[in-house]
Amino acid sequence: MKKTEYFENLDGLRFFSFLSVFFFHSFHTNSDYLKSLPIYDFIKFNVFGEGNLGVNFFFVLSGFLITYLLIKEKKINAQINIKLFLIRRVLRIWPLFFFCVGFGFLIFPQVKLFFGQTPYETANPLYYITFLNNFDFIRNGPPDSSVLGILWSIAIEEQFYLIWPLILFLFPVKKFWIPFSLIILLSLIFRAFNDDYLVHELHTLSCISDMAVGAFGAWLILEFNTFKSRIQQLNKKYIALIYLLTIIVYFFRSELLYTSFEIRIFERLIVSIIFLFVILEQNYAQNSFYKLSNLKYISKLGKITYGLYCLHFIGILISINLTKIFSFNTSLWQVLLLETFLALLITIVISKISYQYLESPFLRLKNKFNSFVN
Repeated sequence: MKKTEYFENLDGLRFFSFLSVFFFHSFHTNSDYLKSLPIYDFIKFNVFGEGNLGVNFFFVLSGFLITYLLIKEKKINAQINIKLFLIRRVLRIWPLFFFCVGFGFLIFPQVKLFFGQTPYETANPLYYITFLNNFDFIRNGPPDSSVLGILWSIAIEEQFYLIWPLILFLFPVKKFWIPFSLIILLSLIFRAFNDDYLVHELHTLSCISDMAVGAFGAWLILEFNTFKSRIQQLNKKYIALIYLLTIIVYFFRSELLYTSFEIRIFERLIVSIIFLFVILEQNYAQNSFYKLSNLKYISKLGKITYGLYCLHFIGILISINLTKIFSFNTSLWQVLLLETFLALLITIVISKISYQYLESPFLRLKNKFNSFVN
């Protein structure tokens, strides 16, 4: 009989991570006057200026979940079925990813022409169809199509999915700490020799330490009952400290972690460790202040986070053009509230459509390739 693992509190974390990225990309205006207003600058740059940390969280979460499931599979079946794992990842990732690639290269330029604008796409399609588009972003800068621009993180996820089961296949579970540690060390060395913000944010060798930290968390939980017990029995003051550190990093990352070359090397590692403890606290702590599974609608939206993330620039672009047509983008409250709320609403609607009609048929097929057996 097949069985699956489900962490009910992670759906809420997924949605809030998406929301962080969404707000990071929101509040667009061409008005120099609005940009000069202190409140606009405060909201755009002080409150949500580090919103891209939502992607870091997704990376840590992927490392945790994928490693947790692969360890469980190896313990149950004595080995990892790499073929089935890759099939499941293809069925989950590829349909929506390639829809976005097609939209970015084929539909977006026509939309710009329709509105009297000139397309100037610099992205190379070859990088996108081979899931190497994060390197295209580093080399050529952001694509003209913002829908393509968001896909750099999906490329890193796919690269991770390709190598991770091979690593876990080759090592015994007791020795997993060796490849995880080596990967984190490799990432730190890479960052030390490539002190460039864009490379630190987008290069696979920089970002993969996030996954390795998440993987460490899964390994420690499954292999060491004392570690799991300590997480379960966390005192409220330590739980409060975890979320206080999360808030501090979210609002003051640049001020605290970009101040020197040495600190920049360890910036991602510090952030990912904090995020890992948020994941562990929500999953296992018995003294939590609040479990996100209690937010039923938020958790429901968390199940379509992949669509929300990949498609939110479409929602933003539709909202920007609609408000422009009706001249609802001329005041500060319209840009900060009306336009942003409309973009979020459109994103949710199109993501639900995507989930029902594009993703769900492949997800049902994906379940047939589950590796867990009794």
